[in-house]
Parts: sequence; structure tokens; C-alpha cells
Amino acid sequence: MPSRGESPCHLVVDKTGKWLLAANYGGGSVAAFRIANDGTLGEASAFVQHTGSSVHPRQRGPHAHQVVLLPDNKFVFVPDLGLDKILVYHFDPGKGTLSAADPPFAALEPGSGPRHLAFHPNGRVAYAVNELKSTVAAFSYNKTRGSFDALQTISTLPKDFSGNSSCAEVAVHQSGRFLYASNRGHDSIAIFEIDRSKGTLRPVEHIPTQGKTPRHFAISPAGDYLFAANQGSDNVVVFRIDRNTGRLSPTGEVLDVSMPVCITFF
Repeated sequence: MPSRGESPCHLVVDKTGKWLLAANYGGGSVAAFRIANDGTLGEASAFVQHTGSSVHPRQRGPHAHQVVLLPDNKFVFVPDLGLDKILVYHFDPGKGTLSAADPPFAALEPGSGPRHLAFHPNGRVAYAVNELKSTVAAFSYNKTRGSFDALQTISTLPKDFSGNSSCAEVAVHQSGRFLYASNRGHDSIAIFEIDRSKGTLRPVEHIPTQGKTPRHFAISPAGDYLFAANQGSDNVVVFRIDRNTGRLSPTGEVLDVSMPVCITFF
């Protein structure tokens, strides 16, 4: 089924299992599709075209990079790299429609380039990883309005690093104590401790991913391991997670995979 936009890059199934939502990076849009009982997709039930630009050369137009739904199935969040915004939509799980929330977006610093969004298990804090500025922005989240208030913006890179790098993935550990973000260029996982009361971040360390261009990583369902997908070196490297400190240590397990870009556990 056509995604209704150029270069679809991310998708999610809603909590009813009846709708699939897709972000079109090149087209700068988001669409929803009904999922039939046999798994096939119907025509788009919703389509929203983003408009605008920002200050970076890669931000001459919109670039929707992800679609996020929380368990309550009320709002859809779309980080748009081209607009420096996280757009927020009301989602109707009965009709599969999208409508702008009030407020309709959370704004980030110009040139940030928000890529992915991760929520804390408590549902009260969210973290946006910014590809272009190599930062993580922390927000308090109002689940009634679907709105965000800025708490902090922090670099994912060491202070003494001066090369080219960009962020890719962000994830909060199941314990809610640690946040991880990947750096492409520095080729590392940045580890942060999360303040339990404020939701703000404190840097812990940077661990090399033992490969190039860690475009994605995923934490195992039990929270014991982190799998780093190094797109540029054709491997997936497995790290053990210390549950007390959040630190990573390589297990020695390395999977040879051609250009890995996404890891999902079922």
C-alpha cells in the first residue's frame, strides 16, 4: 500500500491492533491505515502533510522521522527533523483519524533536528534525541493535554570531542533509572542516569559500539542486554547492562549482519 509520502522511515501499530501509522521522512508527512483481519492494509484513513523549515541545510523542508503512541492510545507524537518540532495529534482509534492537539507541537532549539522520542516508564517525562545537534532534550509530559514543557538539553558527546557526529536512537531502560543514546561518528552509546524526582539527566559514560555508525540499538525485554546495530561495519554487538550503574560491558557476542538499521524484540 502506498505510504502517501516519499521515503517512509518508521511505523507503529496502535494498541487496538486495527491501525498502522507511518512517518514519511522525505515527504514530511504522517498517515494512518486500517489493518484488516488478514493483515492487509486499507486505504489511508488519515493523512497530514507537514510544512515549514528551519536553519540547518538539511532542514529546508519537513522530515517526519518517527510515529509514537503511548499505551492510552490518545495521542500520536511525530518528531520532525526538518521543523525542529515534535508534532502532537489526537488519535481516534475508532476511525483511525488524526487531528492537531492543543498545543499542536513542542518546539526545540533551532537546528536541533529531532529524530526519535522515548518516554519514561512513569509516563510523566519524555526524551527527544536530536540528530543534528547531538543532544537529548528532556520534557515533562502532561498526559491530559498531550503537551510538553522543556526541562533540560544535554549533549550526547564527550566535551573533548571535535569531530563530526550525529545522533540516531534513544531509549529509556525498563527500570526508569537510565537513558541511552547512540552517536554516529563518535560511534558510541552515551549513558545517562535519570534523576528520579526531576527526570533530568546526568552523564555516566560513553562506550564505543565496536563498529561504525550505530544507527539503532535495542534493550532486551528483561533489561539485561543492549544490542547495538552498527550499520557502517555490518555487525550487531551485544553489551551487558549493569542494573545498578547503567554501564555497559561487551559480552563478546558479535553478529555479522549486512547494514543493520533496526532491532525489534517480539
